[in-house]
Amino acid sequence: MSDMSTHEPTNIIYTGVAGTGKTYRLLQIAKQYTDYLPETNNEALLGQLLQSLSWRDVVCLIFLDLQSKKQDLVKVPELVNHIFFATKALQNDREKNLSNTAWSVLQMHSPTTSDTVSYKNRASQAYFDKDNSGAWYLLPESMVLLTELSQQLAEFQQAQHDNQSNQNQNSGQQRFSMVSFHQAYGYEEFVEGIRPIVSNSSQANDSHSSNTQMSYAVQDGAFLKLCQRAARDPQHRYAMLIDEINRANVSRVFGELLSLIEPDKRAGKPNAMTIHLAYSGRAFSVPANIDIYATMNTQDHSLAPLDMALRRRFRFIDCPPQPELLPIIGDIASATDRAQADTVDLSKLLTGLNMRITQTLGAEAQLGHAFLFSVDDLAQLQMVLVEQIIPQLAQAAGGQVAILQYIFRDEQQPLSTQFIHDSQTMINNDLHDPMSKNHATTQHQMFAEQGAFLGQSMNVGGYMMNPDLIAKTGEFGKPAIYQRLYE
Repeated sequence: MSDMSTHEPTNIIYTGVAGTGKTYRLLQIAKQYTDYLPETNNEALLGQLLQSLSWRDVVCLIFLDLQSKKQDLVKVPELVNHIFFATKALQNDREKNLSNTAWSVLQMHSPTTSDTVSYKNRASQAYFDKDNSGAWYLLPESMVLLTELSQQLAEFQQAQHDNQSNQNQNSGQQRFSMVSFHQAYGYEEFVEGIRPIVSNSSQANDSHSSNTQMSYAVQDGAFLKLCQRAARDPQHRYAMLIDEINRANVSRVFGELLSLIEPDKRAGKPNAMTIHLAYSGRAFSVPANIDIYATMNTQDHSLAPLDMALRRRFRFIDCPPQPELLPIIGDIASATDRAQADTVDLSKLLTGLNMRITQTLGAEAQLGHAFLFSVDDLAQLQMVLVEQIIPQLAQAAGGQVAILQYIFRDEQQPLSTQFIHDSQTMINNDLHDPMSKNHATTQHQMFAEQGAFLGQSMNVGGYMMNPDLIAKTGEFGKPAIYQRLYE
């Protein structure tokens, strides 16, 4: 990278649906802009993961992390000692009353129907409850709200695993800066802005008293700081890594820099441009040894559309789902003798689902491979289907049962092997079929019991998940029913 003349500035945005490894790709790019991988890289990844999360999100993330390690119940001391909680406390300059913070989050987001938690100022959405032993657990019905957190955790765990082989290397020089855009992110954080500076000063007439004084100064943002470093080191390339670029108003974030980031407008290029920054008035141009990489989720239509001017300045690279990365689970040793009857090929399963999803809901509703990346057995596959995949598809389909049943190939299948049930059909069957009365009563008792936990994920827009799928029993305990989803 020492020959700057042979390397033109790069502006790339990686696009795709959720769960296709776009953020993970940024982390891999970061290695190219590191002289050698620093020993604290995992700490940097963890800091990036937690940076924009609230305390409630951090606590939810801890429960998700422990669930991935087969632990569902957590007591407050264990919660406070978790690396996620400790890291968030450091980010917030918190050292005291951490247990109180944990208790407050847990109690505030407990259900009003809880028999073990008495708390007045509850939030509208419940996430946690406590059993009689004092251990807390994550309410299953909250899982539908935690899909994005689950994906972030999966990508973090994969990146952390990938870095294990490099832990013994010495600290190195990072020639990149990574930020996550969000709705409140602005020009002031990215380029420059006026921010408060708090200082203590003693009064002249009283040596024992002091005043806290606040002043304001123009401070540099993440991109401006990186540009200054790059300008001082023209023999190396530097990278600005932006996760979820379309979550912010990108025109406002970049401001007058929108023209300067074009490759031919960089410092030293034929059409080089220099502008005066909005707050400081300093003359500024973007160095030619700065590359910009970003990710964009094409699935979330609630995010801000990209400004057309920004689109002209970036190359767009699609990141499709990669089912070929997924394993075969089950009794692989006996698969050849029994025609693979005891295995589930997750690659074929995701390919089949995405084919039918594309036919009915469009390509932007496809599932990324990250949904199934951590699945090792049937129990985990069932949990991912119940808590993440089916709720997401139900939302995309507007709860239309016919679409969901087509995606899961439930047509012409007996009720016992249907992934998705039509709630109205189930009620009508109960009313008019005396032979099914006992079975129906059992089913609806299960619906009633599970409804307290699964809430919206069980019955939205007239669809119901098969109770055997939720309970991990019956035909859903056998690989054959999942093999049906291959084609």
